[in-house]
Amino acid sequence: MTERISFVSDGLKLAGMVHVPEGGARRRPGFLVLHGFGSNKDSGGSVTTATMLAELGYVALRFDMRGCGESEGPRGRVICLEQVEDTKHALTALAGRADVDPDRIGVIGQSFGAAVAVYAAGGDARVAACISSGGWGDGVKKFRKQHESPEAWARFTAMMEEGRRKRERGETLMVPRYDIVPIPSHLRGNLSTGSIMEFPFDVVESMYNFRANDVVGQIAPRPLLLLHPASDSVTPTEQSIDLFLRAGQPTDLHLVAGVDHFLFSEKNPLVVSLVRHWLDRYFPA
Repeated sequence: MTERISFVSDGLKLAGMVHVPEGGARRRPGFLVLHGFGSNKDSGGSVTTATMLAELGYVALRFDMRGCGESEGPRGRVICLEQVEDTKHALTALAGRADVDPDRIGVIGQSFGAAVAVYAAGGDARVAACISSGGWGDGVKKFRKQHESPEAWARFTAMMEEGRRKRERGETLMVPRYDIVPIPSHLRGNLSTGSIMEFPFDVVESMYNFRANDVVGQIAPRPLLLLHPASDSVTPTEQSIDLFLRAGQPTDLHLVAGVDHFLFSEKNPLVVSLVRHWLDRYFPA
Protein backbone atom coordinates (compact mmCIF):
# COMPACT_ATOMS: atom_id res chain seq x y z
CA MET A 1 0.00 0.00 0.00
CA THR A 2 1.19 3.53 -0.77
CA GLU A 3 0.01 6.77 0.78
CA ARG A 4 0.68 10.34 -0.32
CA ILE A 5 1.76 12.63 2.52
CA SER A 6 3.25 16.06 3.00
CA PHE A 7 5.28 17.62 5.79
CA VAL A 8 6.97 20.93 6.47
CA SER A 9 10.70 21.63 6.42
CA ASP A 10 11.88 25.14 7.28
CA GLY A 11 8.48 26.53 6.28
CA LEU A 12 8.34 24.67 2.94
CA LYS A 13 5.80 21.96 2.16
CA LEU A 14 7.53 18.79 0.96
CA ALA A 15 5.76 15.98 -0.90
CA GLY A 16 6.22 12.34 0.02
CA MET A 17 5.00 8.82 -0.65
CA VAL A 18 4.85 6.23 2.12
CA HIS A 19 5.08 2.52 1.32
CA VAL A 20 3.38 0.40 4.01
CA PRO A 21 4.01 -3.36 4.27
CA GLU A 22 1.19 -5.84 4.14
CA GLY A 23 0.24 -7.74 7.26
CA GLY A 24 -1.93 -5.56 9.42
CA ALA A 25 -1.42 -2.46 11.50
CA ARG A 26 1.47 -2.65 13.95
CA ARG A 27 4.56 -0.62 14.70
CA ARG A 28 7.40 -1.39 12.31
CA PRO A 29 10.86 0.00 11.69
CA GLY A 30 11.02 2.68 9.00
CA PHE A 31 13.32 4.01 6.30
CA LEU A 32 13.78 7.36 4.61
CA VAL A 33 14.66 7.01 0.91
CA LEU A 34 16.73 9.95 -0.41
CA HIS A 35 16.87 10.65 -4.15
CA GLY A 36 19.89 11.73 -6.13
CA PHE A 37 21.13 15.07 -7.48
CA GLY A 38 18.22 17.17 -8.74
CA SER A 39 16.07 14.06 -9.06
CA ASN A 40 12.80 13.28 -7.26
CA LYS A 41 10.93 10.68 -5.25
CA ASP A 42 9.57 9.04 -8.42
CA SER A 43 12.98 8.09 -9.79
CA GLY A 44 13.45 4.45 -10.66
CA GLY A 45 15.97 3.98 -7.89
CA SER A 46 13.77 5.57 -5.22
CA VAL A 47 10.64 3.63 -6.17
CA THR A 48 12.55 0.35 -6.45
CA THR A 49 14.24 0.90 -3.08
CA ALA A 50 11.05 1.88 -1.23
CA THR A 51 9.17 -1.07 -2.74
CA MET A 52 11.93 -3.48 -1.74
CA LEU A 53 12.01 -2.15 1.82
CA ALA A 54 8.22 -2.45 2.20
CA GLU A 55 8.37 -6.03 0.95
CA LEU A 56 10.96 -6.70 3.65
CA GLY A 57 8.67 -5.28 6.35
CA TYR A 58 9.77 -1.64 6.69
CA VAL A 59 7.59 1.46 6.36
CA ALA A 60 9.44 3.47 3.70
CA LEU A 61 9.09 7.19 2.97
CA ARG A 62 10.44 8.52 -0.32
CA PHE A 63 10.09 12.26 -0.67
CA ASP A 64 11.03 15.22 -2.84
CA MET A 65 13.72 17.45 -1.39
CA ARG A 66 12.94 21.18 -1.43
CA GLY A 67 13.14 22.61 -4.93
CA CYS A 68 12.61 19.17 -6.48
CA GLY A 69 9.63 17.23 -7.79
CA GLU A 70 6.37 18.29 -6.17
CA SER A 71 7.95 20.00 -3.17
CA GLU A 72 8.02 23.72 -2.55
CA GLY A 73 11.15 25.84 -2.74
CA PRO A 74 13.09 27.58 -5.53
CA ARG A 75 13.39 25.11 -8.40
CA GLY A 76 16.84 23.56 -8.56
CA ARG A 77 18.13 25.03 -5.30
CA VAL A 78 19.53 21.78 -3.91
CA ILE A 79 21.90 22.98 -1.21
CA CYS A 80 23.54 20.08 0.65
CA LEU A 81 23.00 21.28 4.22
CA GLU A 82 19.42 22.28 3.41
CA GLN A 83 18.78 18.74 2.21
CA VAL A 84 20.18 17.48 5.52
CA GLU A 85 17.54 19.62 7.23
CA ASP A 86 14.84 18.20 4.93
CA THR A 87 15.97 14.71 5.93
CA LYS A 88 15.69 15.54 9.62
CA HIS A 89 12.17 16.89 9.15
CA ALA A 90 11.23 13.81 7.13
CA LEU A 91 12.45 11.67 10.02
CA THR A 92 10.24 13.63 12.41
CA ALA A 93 7.26 13.11 10.10
CA LEU A 94 7.86 9.36 9.76
CA ALA A 95 8.46 8.97 13.51
CA GLY A 96 5.08 10.55 14.20
CA ARG A 97 3.15 7.81 12.42
CA ALA A 98 1.28 5.28 14.53
CA ASP A 99 2.60 2.40 12.39
CA VAL A 100 6.29 3.30 12.83
CA ASP A 101 8.65 2.59 15.72
CA PRO A 102 10.21 6.05 16.23
CA ASP A 103 13.38 4.54 17.69
CA ARG A 104 14.05 2.37 14.63
CA ILE A 105 14.23 4.59 11.57
CA GLY A 106 17.05 4.23 9.06
CA VAL A 107 18.06 6.30 6.05
CA ILE A 108 19.15 5.14 2.60
CA GLY A 109 20.37 7.38 -0.21
CA GLN A 110 21.74 7.20 -3.74
CA SER A 111 24.65 9.36 -4.97
CA PHE A 112 23.97 12.96 -3.79
CA GLY A 113 21.29 11.47 -1.51
CA ALA A 114 23.84 9.03 -0.12
CA ALA A 115 26.16 11.87 0.90
CA VAL A 116 23.20 13.61 2.55
CA ALA A 117 22.20 10.36 4.27
CA VAL A 118 25.65 9.90 5.80
CA TYR A 119 25.82 13.53 6.92
CA ALA A 120 22.33 13.38 8.44
CA ALA A 121 23.09 10.13 10.26
CA GLY A 122 26.36 11.53 11.58
CA GLY A 123 24.62 14.59 12.99
CA ASP A 124 21.31 13.17 14.21
CA ALA A 125 21.32 10.34 16.75
CA ARG A 126 17.71 9.52 15.90
CA VAL A 127 18.90 7.81 12.72
CA ALA A 128 19.17 4.14 13.69
CA ALA A 129 20.94 2.82 10.57
CA CYS A 130 22.41 4.22 7.35
CA ILE A 131 22.87 2.83 3.83
CA SER A 132 24.89 4.80 1.27
CA SER A 133 24.85 3.79 -2.41
CA GLY A 134 27.41 5.45 -4.67
CA GLY A 135 27.92 8.26 -2.19
CA TRP A 136 30.71 10.72 -1.53
CA GLY A 137 32.42 12.34 1.41
CA ASP A 138 34.65 15.12 0.06
CA GLY A 139 33.26 17.55 -2.49
CA VAL A 140 36.63 18.95 -3.56
CA LYS A 141 38.19 15.52 -4.21
CA LYS A 142 35.01 14.31 -5.91
CA PHE A 143 34.93 17.21 -8.37
CA ARG A 144 38.67 16.96 -9.02
CA LYS A 145 38.27 13.34 -10.07
CA GLN A 146 35.06 13.93 -12.04
CA HIS A 147 36.80 16.68 -14.05
CA GLU A 148 40.08 14.83 -14.23
CA SER A 149 41.82 16.05 -17.37
CA PRO A 150 43.67 19.37 -17.25
CA GLU A 151 41.23 20.81 -19.81
CA ALA A 152 38.14 19.65 -17.88
CA TRP A 153 39.48 20.97 -14.58
CA ALA A 154 40.31 24.32 -16.20
CA ARG A 155 36.73 24.60 -17.48
CA PHE A 156 35.32 23.68 -14.07
CA THR A 157 37.48 26.13 -12.13
CA ALA A 158 36.72 28.88 -14.66
CA MET A 159 33.02 28.25 -14.09
CA MET A 160 33.57 28.49 -10.31
CA GLU A 161 35.37 31.81 -10.72
CA GLU A 162 32.64 33.19 -12.99
CA GLY A 163 29.95 32.11 -10.52
CA ARG A 164 31.67 33.93 -7.67
CA ARG A 165 32.18 37.08 -9.74
CA LYS A 166 28.50 37.14 -10.72
CA ARG A 167 27.44 36.64 -7.12
CA GLU A 168 29.54 39.63 -6.04
CA ARG A 169 27.57 41.69 -8.60
CA GLY A 170 24.26 40.37 -7.24
CA GLU A 171 23.74 38.07 -10.22
CA THR A 172 23.27 34.29 -10.42
CA LEU A 173 25.14 32.01 -12.81
CA MET A 174 23.00 29.08 -13.97
CA VAL A 175 25.05 25.93 -14.59
CA PRO A 176 23.99 22.96 -16.77
CA ARG A 177 23.75 19.61 -14.95
CA TYR A 178 26.51 17.88 -16.90
CA ASP A 179 28.92 20.79 -16.37
CA ILE A 180 28.59 20.03 -12.66
CA VAL A 181 28.44 16.22 -12.63
CA PRO A 182 29.40 14.58 -15.93
CA ILE A 183 27.34 11.48 -16.75
CA PRO A 184 28.22 9.27 -19.74
CA SER A 185 25.54 9.37 -22.43
CA HIS A 186 24.70 5.68 -22.06
CA LEU A 187 23.68 6.24 -18.41
CA ARG A 188 21.57 9.37 -18.88
CA GLY A 189 18.43 7.32 -19.46
CA ASN A 190 18.51 6.51 -15.73
CA LEU A 191 17.61 10.12 -14.89
CA SER A 192 14.07 10.42 -13.63
CA THR A 193 11.42 12.27 -15.60
CA GLY A 194 11.38 15.80 -14.25
CA SER A 195 15.03 15.79 -13.19
CA ILE A 196 16.46 19.29 -12.98
CA MET A 197 18.88 20.09 -15.79
CA GLU A 198 20.20 23.51 -14.69
CA PHE A 199 21.21 24.75 -11.26
CA PRO A 200 22.15 28.06 -9.63
CA PHE A 201 25.85 28.42 -8.88
CA ASP A 202 25.29 28.26 -5.10
CA VAL A 203 24.44 24.57 -5.58
CA VAL A 204 27.89 23.90 -7.07
CA GLU A 205 29.64 25.67 -4.24
CA SER A 206 27.58 23.87 -1.60
CA MET A 207 28.65 20.53 -3.10
CA TYR A 208 32.26 21.68 -3.38
CA ASN A 209 32.35 22.48 0.35
CA PHE A 210 30.32 19.47 1.56
CA ARG A 211 32.25 16.92 3.61
CA ALA A 212 30.38 13.90 4.93
CA ASN A 213 33.87 12.58 5.76
CA ASP A 214 33.89 14.94 8.74
CA VAL A 215 30.87 13.34 10.43
CA VAL A 216 30.82 9.71 9.22
CA GLY A 217 32.80 8.63 12.30
CA GLN A 218 29.96 9.86 14.51
CA ILE A 219 27.51 7.26 13.15
CA ALA A 220 29.05 4.38 15.14
CA PRO A 221 27.97 2.34 17.02
CA ARG A 222 24.91 2.56 14.77
CA PRO A 223 25.34 0.37 11.66
CA LEU A 224 26.50 1.78 8.33
CA LEU A 225 26.50 0.04 4.93
CA LEU A 226 28.53 1.56 2.08
CA LEU A 227 27.78 0.27 -1.42
CA HIS A 228 29.62 1.41 -4.53
CA PRO A 229 30.23 0.13 -8.05
CA ALA A 230 33.78 -1.19 -8.30
CA SER A 231 34.10 1.02 -11.38
CA ASP A 232 31.77 4.01 -11.15
CA SER A 233 31.69 6.33 -14.15
CA VAL A 234 29.86 9.09 -12.23
CA THR A 235 30.99 9.22 -8.58
CA PRO A 236 34.58 8.04 -7.98
CA THR A 237 34.69 4.71 -6.15
CA GLU A 238 37.43 6.05 -3.88
CA GLN A 239 34.84 8.29 -2.21
CA SER A 240 33.16 5.35 -0.45
CA ILE A 241 36.55 3.87 0.41
CA ASP A 242 37.49 7.14 2.11
CA LEU A 243 34.19 7.12 4.02
CA PHE A 244 34.91 3.57 5.19
CA LEU A 245 38.39 4.50 6.41
CA ARG A 246 36.91 7.29 8.54
CA ALA A 247 33.91 5.36 9.84
CA GLY A 248 33.61 3.52 13.13
CA GLN A 249 32.22 0.04 13.54
CA PRO A 250 30.01 -1.69 12.58
CA THR A 251 30.57 -0.53 8.99
CA ASP A 252 30.51 -2.70 5.88
CA LEU A 253 31.88 -1.67 2.48
CA HIS A 254 30.96 -3.59 -0.67
CA LEU A 255 32.41 -2.70 -4.09
CA VAL A 256 30.22 -4.39 -6.67
CA ALA A 257 31.52 -5.44 -10.08
CA GLY A 258 29.42 -5.44 -13.23
CA VAL A 259 27.21 -2.47 -12.31
CA ASP A 260 27.53 1.27 -12.77
CA HIS A 261 26.38 4.28 -10.79
CA PHE A 262 22.62 3.67 -10.57
CA LEU A 263 22.84 0.55 -8.39
CA PHE A 264 19.22 0.20 -7.34
CA SER A 265 17.79 1.27 -10.68
CA GLU A 266 19.50 -1.73 -12.24
CA LYS A 267 17.80 -4.11 -9.76
CA ASN A 268 21.01 -6.08 -9.55
CA PRO A 269 20.30 -9.32 -7.63
CA LEU A 270 23.69 -9.21 -5.88
CA VAL A 271 23.01 -5.68 -4.60
CA VAL A 272 19.54 -6.67 -3.39
CA SER A 273 20.98 -9.75 -1.67
CA LEU A 274 23.70 -7.70 0.04
CA VAL A 275 21.15 -5.26 1.40
CA ARG A 276 18.76 -7.98 2.58
CA HIS A 277 21.45 -9.89 4.45
CA TRP A 278 22.91 -6.73 5.98
CA LEU A 279 19.46 -5.68 7.21
CA ASP A 280 18.83 -9.14 8.67
CA ARG A 281 22.02 -8.85 10.65
CA TYR A 282 22.04 -5.22 11.79
CA PHE A 283 18.55 -3.78 11.43
CA PRO A 284 15.94 -6.57 11.11
CA ALA A 285 12.31 -5.82 10.44
